[in-house]
Amino acid sequence: MPTLTDLRARREALSAQRSSGVARVSYDGKTVDYRSVAEIDRAIEVLDREIAAAEGRRIVRHVRITTSKGL
Repeated sequence: MPTLTDLRARREALSAQRSSGVARVSYDGKTVDYRSVAEIDRAIEVLDREIAAAEGRRIVRHVRITTSKGL
């Protein structure tokens, strides 16, 4: 199981590559080729969930908004 430091390093590498537009990421002597930006986004989401789980917190993806006219 990767450590929290490893997960953060992978996420940082993916974020940097996503913003540069390059679909190849290298970290710890390993290289991964992604087919699209959407695939990189999915990988970042997975890493975010793993990081949150390692830190003992949950990621909230839904926000419920309620309104009222005050009547």
